[in-house]
Amino acid sequence: DYLEHITSIGPRTTGSPENEILTVHYLLEQIKLIEVQSNSLHKISVNVQRPTGSFSIDFLGGFTSYYDNITNVAVKLEPRDGAQHAVLANCHFDSVANSPGASDDAVSCSVLLEVLRVLSTSSEALHHAIIFLFNGAEENVLQASHGFITQHPWASLIRAFINLEAAGVGGKELVFQTDDSKRKTVSQLAKRPENPWLVQAYVSAAKHPFASVVAQEVFQSGIIPSDTDFRIYRDFGNIPGIDLAFIENGYIYHTKYDTADRILTDSIQRAGDNILAVLKYLSTSDMLAAASEYQHGNMVFFDVLGLFVIAYPYRVGLIINYMVITAVALYLGRKLLQPKHKSATYTKDFFCGLGITLISWFTSLVTVLIIAVFISLIGQSLSWYNHFYVSVCLYGTAAVTKIIFIHTLAKRFYYVNASDQYLGEVFFDVSLFVHCGFLTVLTYQGLCSAFISAIWVVFPLLTKLCVHKDFKRHGAGGKFIAFYLLGMFIPYLYALYLIWAVFEMFTPILGRSGSEIPPDVVLASILAGCTMTLSSYFINFIYLAKSTKRTMLTLTLVCTITFLLVCSGTFFPYSSNPASPKPKRVFLQHMTRTFHDLEGNVVKRDSGIWINAFDYTGMSHVTPHIPEINDTIRAHCEENAPLCGFPWYLPVHFLIRKNWYLPAPEVSPRDPAHFRLVSKEQTPWDSIKLTFEATGPSHMSFYVRTHKGSTLSQWSLGNGTPVTSKGGDYFVFYSHGLQASAWQFWIEVQVLEEQPEGMVTVAIAAHYFSGEDKRSSQLDALKEKFPDWTFPSAWVCTYNLFVF
Repeated sequence: DYLEHITSIGPRTTGSPENEILTVHYLLEQIKLIEVQSNSLHKISVNVQRPTGSFSIDFLGGFTSYYDNITNVAVKLEPRDGAQHAVLANCHFDSVANSPGASDDAVSCSVLLEVLRVLSTSSEALHHAIIFLFNGAEENVLQASHGFITQHPWASLIRAFINLEAAGVGGKELVFQTDDSKRKTVSQLAKRPENPWLVQAYVSAAKHPFASVVAQEVFQSGIIPSDTDFRIYRDFGNIPGIDLAFIENGYIYHTKYDTADRILTDSIQRAGDNILAVLKYLSTSDMLAAASEYQHGNMVFFDVLGLFVIAYPYRVGLIINYMVITAVALYLGRKLLQPKHKSATYTKDFFCGLGITLISWFTSLVTVLIIAVFISLIGQSLSWYNHFYVSVCLYGTAAVTKIIFIHTLAKRFYYVNASDQYLGEVFFDVSLFVHCGFLTVLTYQGLCSAFISAIWVVFPLLTKLCVHKDFKRHGAGGKFIAFYLLGMFIPYLYALYLIWAVFEMFTPILGRSGSEIPPDVVLASILAGCTMTLSSYFINFIYLAKSTKRTMLTLTLVCTITFLLVCSGTFFPYSSNPASPKPKRVFLQHMTRTFHDLEGNVVKRDSGIWINAFDYTGMSHVTPHIPEINDTIRAHCEENAPLCGFPWYLPVHFLIRKNWYLPAPEVSPRDPAHFRLVSKEQTPWDSIKLTFEATGPSHMSFYVRTHKGSTLSQWSLGNGTPVTSKGGDYFVFYSHGLQASAWQFWIEVQVLEEQPEGMVTVAIAAHYFSGEDKRSSQLDALKEKFPDWTFPSAWVCTYNLFVF
């Protein structure tokens, strides 16, 4: 009921009545009903916060954020006599424009409302307080959480937090962050405090665990262009926490399809069971009161098929890893130090086998990359987006075929006189050595994910030692193969489980990763890596088998047929199937741009619909349906303007360089943005201080570019130190709630050498995400032309540039 009611309000962008009034009113209404039903053991306090603040963040290349009068609804559940310590449970009720935001993040807020109801009616007393934060500006790049943790009086009570997020729609909620340190380089990861007690709390309490330190290290590497409120609580509150997110079906994340009916009741129940259990555990834990005392050591943690979690201190993992490395060194050392074959020494064959294996892997990777680049060049990228099996049939088969081919050549022309059994043993040892090498490198780098390599070494080695005598006596018979496969069962099962999670998360991301990253190259590389890993201990069967001709012919045939079908455009990337939509994302901004010179005169004014496709295929699939959107209207970069003179909502200009500009009539919002220079003054330290004032819609972007001979020394935003975005320009993201005052701020420019064209160029873009100003007749007409397999997200904006 909570979820359906919140999503029925519609898109809830910060500053809109839907977000600031309707949703807030509904939350307060439900919280009031919960309070009436609560047990007298507990006390409930409710506070609506409207913070104003500013901060800088290195997300998306770096930018600065400013917010004014945004909304937080905070609820504190505590023992009747009060509490000195608290655990925070965070969700956000705002959504991106044009999406009902069921998974991101209305379902999390619905779960927290129900958890609050259950805990408040419980007859079990709490030891510590639980603060439920329903924040109203997360999609504005984490603003509301910053306002809460830096300004709210309850923030000082918080010792730990749980953050509920989404990168997909439903499914299992994955624990993908648990430490409280800022993102560091790989070599520094081992030195971070990870609060192992929080991991242990989750392990002990969660009823349906789904957690992996692998996900944490991948996410914090920056590979995935996303972030959550976790970062704000970590960086600005220095509080340890757990970050959870739904990851399945990311194809419809942030689209109109993110509706309540697509989230299975099972997913909601599962998340509720886990959150309720972990919050109850933390709110009665003695460790919460002394959380700072437990900030030591890292944890290796991973779930086993969602059944239970294995967790142990990293120092224990180090001991295990070193023991495994030592065991391999003894096993291989004993063999390498004495010859094992009449015609050639084992050492020579081992290192030749290692070279052949590495060559097979390298050529396999090169082969799939050549195919991927060719597919990209002919305009057939993402052919697997709606049919994942296509990627396996194309890139997977090509990778396997090349590996088998190289080893078949080696068997036929190099290892001519060696017995099959001997070669099978050599190549088993080669695979063991390679995995041990990965284990050594990952352990040296301090990565907790090294446990995966340990699994790939321990079980195969134990298996080999167990079947060694049987292999020598009877050869590669059925009994040997059965035992061998049984021993490989655990590493292969876990690898497939991880691979499923990787593709579940990464495949949809490749459909919204911008125009500069070829998704086929990325996916082909991942598939090649998976193939290398999964084939490693089966390479020896190539040498044990009588012939590989039939296998190679079958794989080649599958790859060739799939390649031809992809080249012919048989597999369309997108789908409007109501049961499983996979839409193409397109952003449409109907804008009017005005450029002023140094004297304030208008030197250029134009209007049009600015079109951005969020994947590598650009508009190639759309052009046949809307002929006017073609390469003749590709957007031209204004070289002298910051961010090419376009109204970027976020600084993602480096990810999306292909865009289109379709001429259209001027827009005339009823609430136009106003920007003016309030004052210009010389400071005692010989810099120029420019003070500006801006008023306008709830979302605006401010850009700065300094001219040659000038530098931006300080400003009134963030911590006072200007932060550049990628490309060297400065980007400020601004938003406000209802009834915000005029935004006034200043920048200080140090002029080292005066230039005739001025010292600085600034621009302000106003984005209309709600109300009547959001629409225009031309925008509506263009949206109607888009095919049903697209998701065009549209709004009106204005852009004004000035030189000083």
